[in-house]
Amino acid sequence: MEAEAADGPPGGVEAALSCFSFNQDCTSLAIGTKAGYKLFSLSSVEQLDQVHGSNEIPDVYIVERLFSSSLVVVVSHTKPRQMNVYHFKKGTEICNYSYSSNILSIRLNRQRLLVCLEEAIYIHNIKDMKLLKTILDVPANPTGLCALSINHSNSYVAYPGSLTTGEIVLYDGHSLKTVCTIAAHEGTLAAITFNASGSKLASASEKGTVIRVFSVPDGQKLYEFRRGMKRYVTISSLVFSMDSQFLCASSNTETVHIFKLEHVTNRSSPKGWCHARKHKIQATPLTSHPGSAPGCRALGDPGSRPEEPSTWTGYMGKMFMAASNYLPTQVSDMMNQDRAFATGRLNFSGQRNICTLSTIQKLPRLLVASSDGHLYIYNLDPQDGGECVLIKTHSLLSSGTTEENKENDLRPSLPQSYAATVARPSTSSASTVPGYSEDGGALRGEVIPEHEFATGPVCLDDENEFPPIMGLPG
Repeated sequence: MEAEAADGPPGGVEAALSCFSFNQDCTSLAIGTKAGYKLFSLSSVEQLDQVHGSNEIPDVYIVERLFSSSLVVVVSHTKPRQMNVYHFKKGTEICNYSYSSNILSIRLNRQRLLVCLEEAIYIHNIKDMKLLKTILDVPANPTGLCALSINHSNSYVAYPGSLTTGEIVLYDGHSLKTVCTIAAHEGTLAAITFNASGSKLASASEKGTVIRVFSVPDGQKLYEFRRGMKRYVTISSLVFSMDSQFLCASSNTETVHIFKLEHVTNRSSPKGWCHARKHKIQATPLTSHPGSAPGCRALGDPGSRPEEPSTWTGYMGKMFMAASNYLPTQVSDMMNQDRAFATGRLNFSGQRNICTLSTIQKLPRLLVASSDGHLYIYNLDPQDGGECVLIKTHSLLSSGTTEENKENDLRPSLPQSYAATVARPSTSSASTVPGYSEDGGALRGEVIPEHEFATGPVCLDDENEFPPIMGLPG
């Protein structure tokens, strides 16, 4: 998740944040400034360690790190049509590519690298940076909104399919074919994101009031959450936790919302999706009575009668749900939408920010980076939810502690290949969240996620597999 900061922080601090992004497994934070860029490790609450900093490229507005590796992709306002790929530990440029218009966003995983322009998306094989596909039949996308699954065994891509509605195009980054189109919202899209395994896709529209989650690749609606009803907001970021149990959304307001994706067998039934609506997505159908609509049971069917509620509250709840079947679609949907499981209160509003959910020092945390140059860390109660407690604030613009020299003193000499570099075990107390780890989790006894066993070229050797490509024609 990446954000480009529109406004600099007040008070004449060292430099304004022009962009900030968490890496794919939320173990690192990258920021871009007028002076260059910095990378931070997120392995500790009390200390924010600077892993790397560079002033060689000024006015950086895109910086993306590949997991916890040494590969970083940078784009500068001085050359907004050029993408630069670096091996920052060796201090070398792996390659650079030039495009026909300004680069708006970049997404990457272990197999693919996406470059999003306003009217085109370029898909590269990250092993050798070969251009595999140029998607040209896309509507104008001035914000560069797109998403790439971090699971390199599927590499699904999602991008807006319409200028006027919230249509999402789901694209297979391996077969290089369109999978399906999802009519997610009536209004235009503001945010889209995959979960870690690439099995779910979340979206929000420009109104920012409703967030929906769909299954991948079939595009079935799984969840619908309401962020608020009082006002429209601008969604700044939307992200799943690594275990896909939570979904976090931040906006231009002072509240960050966290939703819990609970496994309820019949949760799609009350939402109705068998009545007429404009959306093309339907909920997973329940067992239907002959002649009835999918997902609905016929009135008077003895097998469909639930157990009578034993309390007054239960009875009223049953009547309330029954009444919702006869209300207009918009009212019925609003009654059935789930609210936030937890919230985080910010001490500001109107500033560009991004959020993520991560496990740091074995506890779940909410992290928020903002354009005022700070990282806010909150405790999250995964059982009871409620309001998250702010426990630490870090400045991203101060000098910070640099890890590079300590690593060079404690570790053996730098291996000759990039693959050997990223294969070395980590000495830090890194996050124990199940997800991507550079050593596959084997050395720390962690559960290796299914997508770690993906076939294909996942070892990146910068000397042999990244020839110095100077540019693209056009």
